[in-house]
Amino acid sequence: MKLAEKLRLLLASGAIALAACSTQAATDAPPPPAAAEVSVHPESGLEIIPVTVISDTGRHLFRSEVAATAAQQQRGLMFRTEMADDEGMIFPYEHDPRQVSFWMRNTLISLDIIYIGTDRKILNIAENAVPYSEQSLPSAGPVSAVLEINGGLSAELGIGPGDAVEW
Repeated sequence: MKLAEKLRLLLASGAIALAACSTQAATDAPPPPAAAEVSVHPESGLEIIPVTVISDTGRHLFRSEVAATAAQQQRGLMFRTEMADDEGMIFPYEHDPRQVSFWMRNTLISLDIIYIGTDRKILNIAENAVPYSEQSLPSAGPVSAVLEINGGLSAELGIGPGDAVEW
């Protein structure tokens, strides 16, 4: 094959390749899948997940920060000056259920501390925990998680022991 023929074949194959990459072909292609957006709390930087309490009065959804590590759990909601009624913080213990006890050291707002058993039902609630108190507030048994919400909200919403919790 002569050099001129090789050059023509090379140019022809390049033109075919360019035609396959036309803008029309690109617009027909589906857009790349969007990465799953992870919501994080602007103050703590913790991931936010939905936590729902199912009581006789209905389903109560809380946008809850996840305190997953020991350091995050130790800090909890300390130094917070406010929290919306649809917000909370969840402390997961699913991989190591155990009896736990919480306190309110350096916590500025009153909280309801909801202890969730291994069956994902509320064991007990330490209602209206007093800000700054170092009184021990224990769970009534092993828990798979603890949910903290604004003080008094459990009673207001009709949330109590035996109610189911989903997350």
